[in-house]
Amino acid sequence: MTLDANIPAAARILCVEDDREIAALLTELLREHGFAPRFVSSAAAMNDLLQREQVDLIMLDVMLPDEDGMSICRRLRQISTVPIIMVTAKGEDIDRILGLELGADDYVVKPFNPRELVARIRALLRRSQLHPALIAARQAPMTFEGWRIEPATRTLFDPDRVKITLTSAEFDILLAFCRNAGRVLSREQLIELAHGGQAGPVERSIDVHISRIRQKIEPGAKSWTLIKTVRLGGYVFTPRVETIDDAR
Repeated sequence: MTLDANIPAAARILCVEDDREIAALLTELLREHGFAPRFVSSAAAMNDLLQREQVDLIMLDVMLPDEDGMSICRRLRQISTVPIIMVTAKGEDIDRILGLELGADDYVVKPFNPRELVARIRALLRRSQLHPALIAARQAPMTFEGWRIEPATRTLFDPDRVKITLTSAEFDILLAFCRNAGRVLSREQLIELAHGGQAGPVERSIDVHISRIRQKIEPGAKSWTLIKTVRLGGYVFTPRVETIDDAR
């Protein structure tokens, strides 16, 4: 087993899954790859566990006995930025897109390839952790249109200095835009810049994340001006971005 230096030792993975057979298989898989799995079979049990301890990532089944995974995802996103992978037997585009729109960072369909699942978990954990070498070189906050984004703490503040909640994927994409302001970026380039080449379920999940970012940085806008769509090209971040050296 090869450990990734960018992933915390024994990363705690909370699996919300009511199928005992799948839970047993995931337990063995996650432990084999150096993770520390926690398993619960209902939303109520998940709520209790999250009150007692912190987790690094949540794998969330859509079909649960007391509350559906979509509702849980929406609720979690109101209070937390913990990475979420939706795990479901539903493979239709509408289900996947809905999960991403509600704040999931990734979406895996059963039956899944074990190696692919582990790769997705590692990629998401890497994106959600602070990388010391990267922070040392690129930790300076940036501002645009009164907004302030802080790579070191992975936080975003609006012009009134109110902290805005972003998912891990949303933050990575917005940060990539800020570091490449004025440059037309294709979906493939955004995946590479924001995700290190580790795409979500499909390339067009980028569109879902960008839609959510737009709604957060231009609430109530009738047309988007900060992130513009370039026909046959991708997207361009239009505002002037300035790097600031002083601490907030």
